[in-house]
This record gives sequence, structure tokens and C-alpha cells, in this order.
Amino acid sequence: MEKNLNLNLKVWRQKNAEDKGGFQEYKLKDISTDMSFLEMFDVLNEKLIVEGGDPIAFDHDCREGICGSCSMFINGRPHGPKQGVTTCQLHMRSFNDGETIVVEPWRASAFPVIKDLVVNRSAFDRIISAGGFVSVNTGNAKDANSILIPKVDADESFAAAACIGCGACVAACKNASAMLFVSAKVSQFALLPQGQPERKQRVLDMVAHMDEEGFGACTNTGACSAECPKQISLTHIARMNRDYLSAELSTESK
Repeated sequence: MEKNLNLNLKVWRQKNAEDKGGFQEYKLKDISTDMSFLEMFDVLNEKLIVEGGDPIAFDHDCREGICGSCSMFINGRPHGPKQGVTTCQLHMRSFNDGETIVVEPWRASAFPVIKDLVVNRSAFDRIISAGGFVSVNTGNAKDANSILIPKVDADESFAAAACIGCGACVAACKNASAMLFVSAKVSQFALLPQGQPERKQRVLDMVAHMDEEGFGACTNTGACSAECPKQISLTHIARMNRDYLSAELSTESK
């Protein structure tokens, strides 16, 4: 049965990366529990526009839990109180009538605020560009069925590739580390035959660029995996660390 909620919202408003920013409070009435969290924000923005105010800027695209755009820190957790879902998959039935909901952007120096809840996550794109591709001459394309890949490796690579690059791992980490994201992108190549020619150089380049972008060191607390909407495993970090050490030793021995 559909119910309606009255809510108090505390939303972070910030004009740009240089602006100090701060929380502003809003009240909403008769919000359907069947609404998604982003639909609730649509209602709030329509209200602000009608009243002549500035609508809240927030990132969104597919609204199907695929693109990773809907990055919001809700009541102290990336993507809100539910596990294994993105903000756009979160529904208002997860909240109580009269509740105060605090919404903030990702907090990381490598993710500067563009406006309000929107942050610049292009650092992730630059990390991938630093090594997330194969540039060797492979000749003519081979028939896919001629390359035998153990199912366990194929499944693990697919699980790593499920990372949508939303940045929740960075937001959850007290050091704003990007280790889970980078390790997932390293693993999806490292586990497949096509990724072997540049495997060692790739991990060196991607980790180096991660550090250049200003992400922090891994805390080993596991908050990144716990808050990841795609539940990317910490085993990818362990694999990346092994690959990185092996690559460094190979470089030093030359």
C-alpha cells in the first residue's frame, strides 16, 4: 500500500570548487514511498523552480543502476542505507515519516565539487587512459571460441568489469583511496589472455597515475567493498598488489 512521507532535507549547496558551501534545509510533504530517491529530488527541484529558487545540481543519467552517475552521500553512507544499490535504485520506502535526510557530495580532493552534489570524477578516466588498454599489434581478429579461457577466470574478470566507476569506494574510505576501482580495472584485463602482453606495465602505470591524481593510500578496513553498489571484492586489491610487486621486481632486475 502506497504511503506518503513528510521529510526534512539538509542538502549541501556549493556554487563551485572555490566556494565554501554549506547545508540548506528544505521541507517536503506527501512524498510517495514508491518514488526513487532521485524522483524525490526532481519534486524538490520543481518546487524550487516554481518558488524562483536555484534547483539543486545532481548527477544522473540512466537511472537504472548502470552508469554510476548518481553519486550522493546520504545520511553518512555512499548511495544511502541499502547495500548493493545505487542512489537511483534507492526508494523512499527506505525512510521514515518525519525523518531528516542529510545529502552531501563525495568528499575527496581528487573529486572537486563542480556544483552542489556534482563532483568531477574525470580522475578515474585518466587512470584508465594511463594503462587500461592493449596497444600491441595482435594481427587479425581471432575467433572468440579459439581462445580458451577457464570459466573461473572469465567469471572473475566479468565480476571486476561490473565496476561502474561511481566513486563510492573513494567516498567510503577515510583516506579517499581509489584502490578498489583501480584494482577492478586492472583485474578485468589481467585475468584474460588479451591483457597479458602489457599486464606488468599496465599495473605500474595505473597505480602511478592513481597516486598522481591525489587519491589516498588503502586503509585495509574494507569500507570500499562494503559500500560498493556492485559489491566488488577486495580480492582484486590483493591481485593488483601482487601484480604491482611482481612488475616492480621485474623492472629492477633489468
